[in-house]
Amino acid sequence: MRDMFAEEGARARRALVREIEAYGALRDPAWRAAFAEVPRHLFVPSYYVPGPAGYERLWSGDSDPARRARWLRGAYQDAALATRVRDGELLSSASQPSLMARMLEALGIDDGHDVLEIGAGSGYGAALLCHRLGDRHVTTVDLDEEIAESARVHLAAAGHRPAVITGDGARGCPERAPYDRIVATCEIPAVPHPWLAQSRPGGRILAPLSTGLILLAVQDPDHAEGRFLDTSAYFVPLRGRAAARARPPRGMGGVPRRAYEDERFQFLAGLVGGSLDTREALSLWQRERRPERERFGVTVREGRQWAWLDDPEGPYAWPLPGL
Repeated sequence: MRDMFAEEGARARRALVREIEAYGALRDPAWRAAFAEVPRHLFVPSYYVPGPAGYERLWSGDSDPARRARWLRGAYQDAALATRVRDGELLSSASQPSLMARMLEALGIDDGHDVLEIGAGSGYGAALLCHRLGDRHVTTVDLDEEIAESARVHLAAAGHRPAVITGDGARGCPERAPYDRIVATCEIPAVPHPWLAQSRPGGRILAPLSTGLILLAVQDPDHAEGRFLDTSAYFVPLRGRAAARARPPRGMGGVPRRAYEDERFQFLAGLVGGSLDTREALSLWQRERRPERERFGVTVREGRQWAWLDDPEGPYAWPLPGL
């Protein structure tokens, strides 16, 4: 099928690439080429924007030329897009392109690597990976068959056919393992142990945890460790039975407004929510002078995992739930 928005989309992509580069990302020419050539609008034929009466749907087939133009402009904004909403609940979104660029570059992906993506979403992330590595090196998993099928359709429209699997992301995809890199596009409450078992030694795992991004180096199936990147990250939570059991309750009752509104405190509270009450978290946050995300890390070892500040064996460590 002819892409009637190809020319306009190409111009919009060039502008988007320039914007992402201004943030300091896309230093790798291979990723720059991927973002410049993969047509994002094919992956978001419709999406939702907040409106006065809830979500408003924009789509490529709108009979109003002004609304079609608004849809295309939005498809190439450096912003996350809500792609699937059910009963007012956000189920799936297309991630912010500049954040995706930072994540992909942080993974250190190289030619020949096999990559597992947790959370197929629109399929755009998988398409970027396919452009970089080739279709046969990419596997993407989503819990929702409707979302997975939509990603397949979008990927095919863009000329890509990676493995798109319907399943619980917490279990990975053992039938196509092992992987050199695993990247999650959904927030996790803890690191699923199957991901370590499905990683090659020396592999890397990157996933949203609390409001940050943890980058783990995998030593073997029982041991991985790493620190958080310096950027904030907000994603739809991982769904599935294992994730629902492991996710700790969150609350910030009794916290002063200045802390409540501080991104660094939100990150700390989300990370230690099951281990410290909010007052203890506030005391630590104040004592350590609003610690940056990159001072925190996660260790997974012999069936246990914990988050820590500064030192994996130091005084500030908090257990994470098993997953």
